[in-house]
Parts: sequence; structure tokens; C-alpha cells
Amino acid sequence: MNAVADEMQHRTDDLVDAHVITMGCPRHLTAGLHIDAPIKAMRFYADRARQMEEVEEKGSVLLLKEPIGVCALINPWNYPLHQLIGKVAPALAAGCTIITKPSGQTPLQDFIMAEIFAAVGLPPGVFNLVSGSGSVIGPNMSSHPDVDMISFTGSTYAGIKVAAAAAPTVKRVCQELGGKSPYIITKDADLKAAVRYGVEDVMLNTGQTCNALTRMLVPRSRYEEAVNIARKIAEENIVGDPNDKSVTMGPLASASQKQIVLKYIKTGIAEGARIVTGGIDMPPGLHFGAYVQPTIFADVSSEMVISREEIFGPVLCMIVYDDIEAAIEMANDTVYGLSSGVYAKDKTSAIKIARQIRAGQCYIQGSYFNLEAPFGGYKQSGNGREWGDHAMHEYIETKAIIA
Repeated sequence: MNAVADEMQHRTDDLVDAHVITMGCPRHLTAGLHIDAPIKAMRFYADRARQMEEVEEKGSVLLLKEPIGVCALINPWNYPLHQLIGKVAPALAAGCTIITKPSGQTPLQDFIMAEIFAAVGLPPGVFNLVSGSGSVIGPNMSSHPDVDMISFTGSTYAGIKVAAAAAPTVKRVCQELGGKSPYIITKDADLKAAVRYGVEDVMLNTGQTCNALTRMLVPRSRYEEAVNIARKIAEENIVGDPNDKSVTMGPLASASQKQIVLKYIKTGIAEGARIVTGGIDMPPGLHFGAYVQPTIFADVSSEMVISREEIFGPVLCMIVYDDIEAAIEMANDTVYGLSSGVYAKDKTSAIKIARQIRAGQCYIQGSYFNLEAPFGGYKQSGNGREWGDHAMHEYIETKAIIA
């Protein structure tokens, strides 16, 4: 696994090319956004492989760890290498064999990884790659009797189909699904820092992030001030050619995703939300391509479609609240529970609020992704966990030997 990480480092340029070609991610941002963390993750789980040798003794009982077996891994298009390694690394550390299917839209990095595994001498049959249509291959992977476990990242709709296909063979299912994550800013927070963090979080990766904090909840006394700050920050973005070093936001990953995002923006306008910046027109200076302006809606209510459904584009909804109890209630008023955020006057105050939000993660005071933090959702955002030590648990069976 450490040799794999070394070879990934050596082939960083190839992995960057894969993301620029298939996703349109700005080239100068791609390594930091899509490549560096997966390389660290391969080393992170290499260190944890020794956990498989540990034997826990409880009186006359011995507790052993064994690999669950054959793992089918179905990955999304928005963070293709990141999500691949988030599954493959703990599965390898646990001693499992793997069949992985990339999104048909973004398969290139998986083929590069197959070359890397072959180059470092991973035994034949440990890593197996199948590329093609998810609607055709996914059900076969999910239902196959020789598959012991399936890990799926994608939409809640597709996740339900995967679980249903897996049910007859009673295999383990780990799902990381959709989200509509809330972000609570308190009245005593550093408003400029809090709003900047929230806007930049949503615009990252052209808004194609499942745990993006797309619902910003702001106290009424500071609402218009926050709206003005958010507009200025969103308009700092330069949208355009991903090979241009001045560009901060590339296109959406496909023309079809652009149409989905534009449909939601039109819905928000029809629902009466206020467009603060952005909208349905092409970004300035662009005439073709899957580009969408960074868009911020104000005066959004919890009942609106744009507040309840995952848009998966650079669109932020700003919602007003009167007291913190109401903010927490609105934060939890969703079928999802993947992520959340709180920015308060200090860490202690933020943790107090974070404990009351029903979500698998909560980013407080402007924090970012951490390999040690288990990632996964409550409610219709899925089950099971990726990243951290908890990711290992998904690929392990526990055996009790009783003397």
C-alpha cells in the first residue's frame, strides 16, 4: 500500500489530467482538491493494516478480525479518486478482494490506479475494475452471490435500488447518499469569516459536493449584512477554462448536470426566492459549455424545493431565523443527515449546537476534511461510515472463539 502511494505521487500529473478531462476541474486546484488526500489515505490505512493481527481477550473469549471477503465498490463522478481510495484503501488494509466500478462519466483515474496496482505487484485478482453503465453493471454487482459486501456512493434513489438488489443475498451494504446540509451562523459569530467559509464551501468543486453546506441559516438581526457579504464573495469567483490559472471555478461535469442545476435555479425564482447574484444566464465572457454562474438565493423558506432537494451545483440558499432553537429545528427539518456546520463565537458554543444537529458530521468554526473523521449520514443520507478507523469496520468480520 505504501508502494501504491509512492506510485500515485509519481503519477500525480496523470491523475490531475484525468480530473481536468472528465470533470473540468481547474488544473491548478486539482491536486489539492482531488489527489493529495487520496495519497495520504493510502498511507493512513497501510498503518492500520496491523489491526487485523490484533486479538482481544475477554476472559475465556478471544475476539479476532477477519476480512469480510469480496467487496463490490460503486463510485460517483464528483470526487472520483477520493471516493475510490476511500473504499479501496480500508478494504485492502482489511485483506479483502475488490471489484470496483467507476462512474461511466469519470473512469480515467480508476484505469490509472489499475496500472499502479499492477506496477507495484499487487497479486492478480485482488483489484478488479469493471467500467460501464451503472444501471446495467450495478444491479449485477449488488445481487451477485459471490459478493460479500457492497459500498455505494451516489444518489439516495440509486442507493435504494442497490440495497434492494443486495437484500436477497443478505450482504453487508454501506451507503453514502445525498445531502442538503445546514450551516448555522450565530448572532455573535465573526460574520465575515463565517459567511466566507460557507460561500466558499458551496462553490468548491463547482458545487458538486455531497456534503456541501447548501443551507445557510442566519439570524434576522444580521441577515441582510450576511447577504451582502455573500454576494461579494460569490462574485470573486472567475468561471472559465480549467486550464486558465486565473480561473477558480470550471464547468459542471456534464451538460446534463448543467440542465439539472438551471432547472433548480428557475424553480427557486418561481418559488419567490430572491436572486442575490448569479442566475440562469451564462457567466460573463462564456458562450458555450456546461458553465453556471455562482448563484445565491436569499429569502428562502424551508418549504421551498431549493431548500429541500439536493441541487449539486454552485447554488447557496440563505435562510433567516429568529432564535437558535428555531435554527436547530430548521437544520433538522430534512430527510437527509449527511453533514452540517456551525460558526459561533467560540468552539465551546459551536459544539453545544453541533450536538443537537442530526447529521453524521458537523464542521465547526471553519474546519475542513480530516482523514481521522468518520464520514457518513443519518436518515436518508445512508448508513455505514467511510474514513477514519470506522471505515475499517465496514470491511471486517468479528470472530469470537470461546474456550
